[in-house]
Amino acid sequence: MEKKVLTKEEIQSLTDLKTKYSQLVNVLGEIEIQKMDLNLRKEQIKSNLISIKEEEIKIGKELEEKYGNGTISLEKGEFSPTE
Repeated sequence: MEKKVLTKEEIQSLTDLKTKYSQLVNVLGEIEIQKMDLNLRKEQIKSNLISIKEEEIKIGKELEEKYGNGTISLEKGEFSPTE
């Protein structure tokens, strides 16, 4: 079989396609890394929220033991017992 030579335009078109493909693959990789980073941050925030909730429960129990059942006004710094 006889080898055929591509034109400069054909070679340029194929080279351009290869370059565009490589760029898209790189961008896709960057997006995946960003997604992984966001998922990691999301998990860290969830962990922090769990810690805050646990602390809230602990403080609530301590205040309930000290003052009994009721409500607290942070603005006034007052405890109002429930009747």
